[in-house]
Amino acid sequence: MRITVDRSLCQDHGQCTIAAPNVFTLDDDGKLEYDPSPDESERDAVAEAADVCPAQAISFAFSVIEVNR
Repeated sequence: MRITVDRSLCQDHGQCTIAAPNVFTLDDDGKLEYDPSPDESERDAVAEAADVCPAQAISFAFSVIEVNR
């Protein structure tokens, strides 16, 4: 999974830190920090974080696994 936060939109409300605390945190100055490549097990939490972001600053893409048959 790959996460991008548009810093020009992000207003550091912190809603994402509630939805996905293993991925998003606020530093001591209240600025957002995040893991741009979290484990796939965080999929639902990241989707929720993107959904609850008031600025809609979070975008993400899931990894695609190619299977040869």
